[in-house]
Amino acid sequence: MKREHRPLQPPILEKGLSQPHYLYREYEPGKSLEPYVACYWTSEFLPGEQTQLHRIVPDGCIDIIVDLRAANVAKGAFVSELMTRFEVIQLTEPQSLFGIRFFSSTVRKFLRYPVSAFHGSHPLLEDLWGSEAGLLVEEMQEAQDIKGKIAIVERKLYSCLEQQISLSENLLQTSMAYLYDANGSLSVKELAEMLCYSERHLRRMFHYELGVSPKELAQIIRFQSMLQALFRTPKDQLTQLAHRYGYFDQPHLIKDFKRYYGIPPSHVFMAGEPKEVRS
Repeated sequence: MKREHRPLQPPILEKGLSQPHYLYREYEPGKSLEPYVACYWTSEFLPGEQTQLHRIVPDGCIDIIVDLRAANVAKGAFVSELMTRFEVIQLTEPQSLFGIRFFSSTVRKFLRYPVSAFHGSHPLLEDLWGSEAGLLVEEMQEAQDIKGKIAIVERKLYSCLEQQISLSENLLQTSMAYLYDANGSLSVKELAEMLCYSERHLRRMFHYELGVSPKELAQIIRFQSMLQALFRTPKDQLTQLAHRYGYFDQPHLIKDFKRYYGIPPSHVFMAGEPKEVRS
């Protein structure tokens, strides 16, 4: 997976969100884990006189989220689902989280189940890894700094890969590679022709593995590709971006942006520091 396909989330895009009481950071995985892990991330929140809105947008990824404040380590980590719409969470309680953001096409190597199994739920990591999940949370809570936490996580991920080393690239990974290379601008028919499979077979495979259609995932990848372009050059004309990423016109682009982000692009990419906007 090419690093330019690393997905973006609002706390990175909206730099104005960084406050002393609310801090979100991302970290690169080791080189050999780049095809599987988009990034590691931390989110810290200390409540004061005001609450904090935390926005999450679809990015085509699945996260293992570790609660570093959990009193019960066996229940201190859970797995997110593959999101297809935005979510806004109002933070009110102290929070210290560590996340592992996996590309959905390869996460099965680590979770041992298809992503579709987690649709509509956030299963505990203990349900997938048994007692190993609690040991991971405990070690991470005891680590002195972020470097130590990442080292613990990567040892576990390398161990998972060693157990899966004989697995070759599958149809899902190849399909996702084509979608990323095309910035999501591929129809199901075009993708099926490139892979020499029927459209029906692709739709069944995507629903079984991810719980979403290839069309939905292509739209999410296109949205994330557009976010990357706006993040790099926020002064780009929306009309030009609409043409570049296969939208019918500027209103179509704005409609898609609001669908996945919850607010129009003008509220995110504007002069000065962006500010979080309530939905």
